[in-house]
Amino acid sequence: MRKIVAERTSKIDASGIRKVFALAAELKDPVNFSIGQPDFDVPEPLKKEAIKAIKAGQNKYSQTAGDSVLKEKIAEQVTKEFGWSEPAILVASGVSGGLLLAFMALVNPGDEVIIPDPYFVIYKHVINLLGGKCVFVDSYPDFKLPVEKIREAITEKTKLIIVNSPCNPTGAVHSQEQIKALAETAGERDIPVMSDEIYEKFCYDGNCTSIANYYDKTLLLRGFSKSYAMAGWRLAYAAAGEPLRDVIEEMTKIQQYTFVCAPTPFQKAAIAALDYDISDLVGAYREKRDLLYDGLRDKFELVKPGGAFYAFVKAPVGGSATEFVENAIANNVLIIPGNVFSEKDTHFRISYATSNEKIKRGIKILRRLA
Repeated sequence: MRKIVAERTSKIDASGIRKVFALAAELKDPVNFSIGQPDFDVPEPLKKEAIKAIKAGQNKYSQTAGDSVLKEKIAEQVTKEFGWSEPAILVASGVSGGLLLAFMALVNPGDEVIIPDPYFVIYKHVINLLGGKCVFVDSYPDFKLPVEKIREAITEKTKLIIVNSPCNPTGAVHSQEQIKALAETAGERDIPVMSDEIYEKFCYDGNCTSIANYYDKTLLLRGFSKSYAMAGWRLAYAAAGEPLRDVIEEMTKIQQYTFVCAPTPFQKAAIAALDYDISDLVGAYREKRDLLYDGLRDKFELVKPGGAFYAFVKAPVGGSATEFVENAIANNVLIIPGNVFSEKDTHFRISYATSNEKIKRGIKILRRLA
């Protein structure tokens, strides 16, 4: 019988996160530490902006690269922050959409992409789908940016280095010294760096340093899903300075034939979001981070997260992380096995984007299981 499905589909697996997310719907009042989306709602003023745009009939396609006013405002902020002159901007359908466009514009079959391990799950599967080669660089046990290992991993086939800070799944925030060292390393070989900064506003112990401050061959990806709880609105942007302007142009061309454009009325709300202060929400998540860390640190081995809303916790001695996760789920706590995000199966991810009451319940159960 002739095979119908394309061969490339064999290069990816169904999302382990989504499997657990689906399982949550079947359980009665679980402690859901599985999904990475805020437990707060879109702020009311931003909802009103979207509703106003919808009622005003702004429901048609926008330009492929995005609403002109939104792009201009993003460009102003990027120029102010990084000093880039007339940066190229593309409004994308979520950072995940931006990642797909970027990989499609950059990665040829056989190209190598250096990825610190652990990593956001999409990187591996989309690169594999495109025929690229993932070169994983171990950052265990402290999840600091492994600059020397990255330097050693560079070959003539290296096309791209990915950095994600604050990081999903570890919550690590890379230091200014580490970021500067990576900029120097990439610059020595003229290798582009993709900086995934979807969690850039969730920094708890100081500022988050972007490599865009030190390296002009950076492709910057930021979004609205986490900071403003717009996960279902699918909205983000890619930005680049002059050295990578052609990458944004190619991503825009590909968007014409894939996403077409990001959702128009939500782009109108994003204009207002760029000026909206969420420091109180970030402060609440700092408290959640502290609550989780203080509740687990004497029973589990874990690095205190510096940002995002995740902790990457080492499973107790005596079994794999997958086995521990199965046991936790049987006790109504939904967590994600670390091998979804890593080439190892030693840790599990907790998303503490839930109520403090649920965090306390989850801590109690996990402590008992340990």
